[in-house]
Amino acid sequence: MARRLFVRIEVSALADAIGEVQAPFTRAAGIDPTDPDRAHVTLKFVGDTATDRVPEIREAVERAVREADVGPFEARLGGLGVFPEFEYIDVVWIGVPRGATEMTRLHDALEDRTTAIGVDPTDHEFTPHVTIGRMRHAGGKERVQELVAERDPDVGTVSVEAVELTESHLTGDGPTYEVLDRIALE
Repeated sequence: MARRLFVRIEVSALADAIGEVQAPFTRAAGIDPTDPDRAHVTLKFVGDTATDRVPEIREAVERAVREADVGPFEARLGGLGVFPEFEYIDVVWIGVPRGATEMTRLHDALEDRTTAIGVDPTDHEFTPHVTIGRMRHAGGKERVQELVAERDPDVGTVSVEAVELTESHLTGDGPTYEVLDRIALE
């Protein structure tokens, strides 16, 4: 049985502020908001993984975090953006104007260690972000574009003290997350 794994930094301490930023988007047609209580920055999507490979993945993640040599840091969330581009929106997100350097170092180390053991490489440039919504259809695209262009929210600061190897369980009510390993930043 495959387990859907990813490595994240949890930022749900800012759930209320993230929800406030997200609220105007929820009125745009075609957008599925994410749950602010599950807010996180994905450092590396591992994907579907055989259960017997989980210890190997765990070891690679632990090694990568040590090798990145990133201690606890403050991350500031703010600003808005979209993927893949402004004219064709799949994802709406909040950026990381402070702490992105540390997150990128962690991502790069995770990428090196996990691809060395056969995990597919990330197929796009790493941009630290918190997803606040996904577009199902383009019905509300113009409204989303207006909101992204007009707003530059300062969401707040969160202390980052650990990286989490997490399993995602997809349900009809959205994903639920199970932390398999929490690696403290030292």
